Parts: sequence; structure tokens; C-alpha cells
Amino acid sequence: ALEDMIRYAHDTQHEKIIRGVALGMALIMYGRQEAADELVNGLLGDPDPTLRYGGIMTIALAYCGTGSNKAVRRLLHVAVSDVSDDVRRAAVMSLGFILFRKYQSVPRMVELLSESYNPHVRYGAAMALGISCAGTGLHEAVDLLEPMLKDPTDFVRQGALIALSMVLVQQNETMNPKVGAIRKAMQKVVGDRHEDAMAKFGGALALGIIDAGGRNCTISLQTQTGNLNMPGIVGTAVFTQYWYWFPLSHFLSLSFTPTAVIGVDQKLEVPVFRFHSNTRPSLFDYPPEIQVKADEAPEKVKTAVLSTTAQAKRRAQRREKLQRRESMDIDQSPTTPKVSTQHVDSMDVDENVVKAEEDGKEGEKDGPQTEAPKRKMEKEKVGCELQNMSRVLPAQLKYLTFPDPRYEPVKRVSSPLSIP
Repeated sequence: ALEDMIRYAHDTQHEKIIRGVALGMALIMYGRQEAADELVNGLLGDPDPTLRYGGIMTIALAYCGTGSNKAVRRLLHVAVSDVSDDVRRAAVMSLGFILFRKYQSVPRMVELLSESYNPHVRYGAAMALGISCAGTGLHEAVDLLEPMLKDPTDFVRQGALIALSMVLVQQNETMNPKVGAIRKAMQKVVGDRHEDAMAKFGGALALGIIDAGGRNCTISLQTQTGNLNMPGIVGTAVFTQYWYWFPLSHFLSLSFTPTAVIGVDQKLEVPVFRFHSNTRPSLFDYPPEIQVKADEAPEKVKTAVLSTTAQAKRRAQRREKLQRRESMDIDQSPTTPKVSTQHVDSMDVDENVVKAEEDGKEGEKDGPQTEAPKRKMEKEKVGCELQNMSRVLPAQLKYLTFPDPRYEPVKRVSSPLSIP
């Protein structure tokens, strides 16, 4: 089958068919490791850059999750030596597939590549960080990706937005303080009229990925037992081909994994029980919802004042003044009655009493206010009860205990990611 695919790719002149054949051969070689070396050597030596691109994707899928030094060296060599920008971009991006089990080493490896003069290499570095560090919230990855949001090239900004959303999926501001600012940056890119279309597309995708599954899903390329998640890896690999055809971006949903504890009994029925999370509830809480500004009522437009109406108003004011003067000349000056001294003294006494009462009320008001800052804010209670089928993040699994003696997990729940 592989020989027929290679022969057909050489015979046809259609680039889309060649690209489909190249990706198909890469998918066939998923997890084959050394068994794919012969095919890889043939594809990387082909003069057609599209088939060389297929050779890079074959390395990524054949050695995914292995951390193979041989595969990493080969990808880095192609990333700096190939004449095709597409091949170089794919070579850097494929580092994420090979090293997602050792994701802490990826930021250090692609740090120099993220500052390359070639924008395709910078884009590949961003996507490598997004794929390898997906769902981890790794601070080193965020620190590398954040400056790329201001890159002069539009598709590099697109890749940085998508990669940040993959890294920060299900992260709140308690876990990573930069989440709020990055969310606002994504919304700003989408709402900016003058932003490039490619960057806006990346921002729209990023806002969807960071809230995947109603914030109840994460991106996971391995199962809870540490094995490779084949649908997730294949879906992510095909998702990266949105560069050539944007509907392929939907394939990323294959890598979405629900984050919940779902306990079933021997009859596969869902029992009602509770378990304990020995940590602060706010640490793994939902991120705050986006607040939509209410539409303000339109202000009434001031009516234009004509010069004729202004003159008429001035004439009317003059007439009123003249009438007032005439009435003052005619009226007699009224006599003011004298006020007795006793009445004045009683008024002074009453005013003093009122002032004293007001001072007393102010003192009562000021008393609780001065005491309020002295009261210490109540600390958040550590630990909370959760029901069966509740949302539990991978990093939260190590804090779970099952005090109910009737229901205990057959196997200890654990996370495949050792999140720092």
C-alpha cells in the first residue's frame, strides 16, 4: 500500500492529493518507531517538498511520546537546513509530539527557535509548546509564548494564541496569575477591526479551546495509565493541517478528555456517594465568566437653538426685568417685626441640643467603621466535599480521599501529568 501511495504521489500533479497521501502514510506509521525509518529516509530524500513534509509528519507520529534522541536530532537538523519553509515549520512543530511526556524540557529546547529570523520557524516553536505542554499551565511555556502575541507576522500571532489556549486550558487565576490578562488579549484580538484576519481566526479558535467542553475538558495525548491516547494524537496531528484547510481544525476535539470522577459499581450503575478534596475550593474552581456589558440607553440629542429664538428669549427677559422694577416702585416697604431676646436664646439652646445629638449619632456610626478594618478576613476553608460525577482536574486527583467505607476505587486514581 505504501509503495502504491508513493508511486501515485509521484505521478499526480495536484498538490492537495500529494499532501493527503503524505499525511496518510504518516498516519499508517503511527507508533511504529524504527519500522518507519526506511520510509522516512525515502521521503526526506525526495525532491518534492510536500513529500518531505510527509516524512517529517511520519517521524512525529512514529516516535510520538517516546522522547527519542535520534528523532529529535533529525528534526532539529531539518529545521535549520531544509530549503522549504513548510518542511522547517513542520520539523519544529513535530518536537511537541515526540516530547509531550517530557514537556518540561521543551521550552528550553525551542527558546532559540522562537527568536528565529524565519517566521515559519517561530510559528512551529509556538505550536510545539502548545502540543507538548497542553493542559499543564507550564509557566516557562507561557513566558515564551506571551511575547509572540506582539510578533510582526500575523500567522505567528495566530500560532501563539492557539498555543496559549492549549497550555492554559482549564487554568484559573489562582493556578496561573496570567490567565486573566491573556484572556483579555484574546478578546481584544477578536474584537479589533484593524487586526489581520489570520490573527483574528487564531483568537477565535483560542477562545474556544481555552473553554473546551464548557471548561470541563482538557487536552490529553496520554491516558490516565500513561499509555498513548491514539485518537488524541491523531486528532492533534490532523488539526495542525488547518494551515492548508481550515475545517480540519475540528479534529482537535478528538484530543479533548472530560475531567471528572465517575464511579460505577459492579452492575455499571452510578451510586450516590461523596469524596473529599483536601485543598482549597478556589484553587481548582471554574474561571470567572466573561461579563458582557449592558447596552446603555441612547442619549437624547440636544435640540439646536436658533438665533431667532435666542433673541426672543432675551427680549422676554428684558420685559420681565422692567415689570419687576415698576412693581418695586409701587409697593410699600414691609415692616420687619422685632424678635424677642427670649426666643433667640431658646433657639440657641435647641441648636446646641440638635448638634449634640448629631455628634452622638456620628460617633456611633464611626465606632463600627473603625473596628471593621481590625477584623481579620476569614480564611478560606481548606477541603470540600464532592459528589460522584463531579468535575475534578488532573492536578486535583492527588488531593482526593474516599472516607466512605462502602465505596472505594478499585485502582487509585492518578494523573498522567506531573504538574508542578
